[in-house]
Amino acid sequence: MREEFRVDLNIVSQLLVDMAEAIRAAMRHATRALLTADRAAAESVIERDAEIDSLYRQVEERVCDLLARQAPVASDLRALVTALHVAADLERMGDLADHVAKTAVRRHPSPAVPAELRRVFTEMAGVADRIADKIANVLSKPDADLAAELDRDDDAMDDLHRELFAVLLADDWPYGVETAIDATLLGRFYERYADHAVNAGRRVVYLVTGETVTD
Repeated sequence: MREEFRVDLNIVSQLLVDMAEAIRAAMRHATRALLTADRAAAESVIERDAEIDSLYRQVEERVCDLLARQAPVASDLRALVTALHVAADLERMGDLADHVAKTAVRRHPSPAVPAELRRVFTEMAGVADRIADKIANVLSKPDADLAAELDRDDDAMDDLHRELFAVLLADDWPYGVETAIDATLLGRFYERYADHAVNAGRRVVYLVTGETVTD
């Protein structure tokens, strides 16, 4: 029974890694679509969001089955509870990449981001990609120190989010209300993407150390 549990838990862990890699690719493609008006890239993100949802359901089903059959305790129970929470955060990150892609489609053939905002969104996308890469790494090989770095990455995203608002609220903003609303929502999508990654990282810290990380 113990060996069977370990095999099943390894499957759950690999599903989480697969989710992390998928949400990283999704945000990369969504950003390209956003900045270059690449409709094909945006549509591929939208179409493949169902694959991320499917991985999420597989994690839920396997964890629930293990809880019912194995009645785990202590560290084993902690691993399963962590997997459920992390999967939920990863699924939401996939949804946020999907939102970015849908914005790109809606504004096509024009780029959804005006020239004045390209740099800040490029940098936000860079932070998002770095965060997603770290999540995939800590899920593949749990590392509390690497997971804790996500809080610093989130601080960088928050700084960029504030910079975005400074541009949008400036008196000389030339693009009108609709573009400002789109940029505000897009900034929120990237910011929340980072927040969910931090949540997932804190779950990994809890898994490794048994200690809860708070703000």
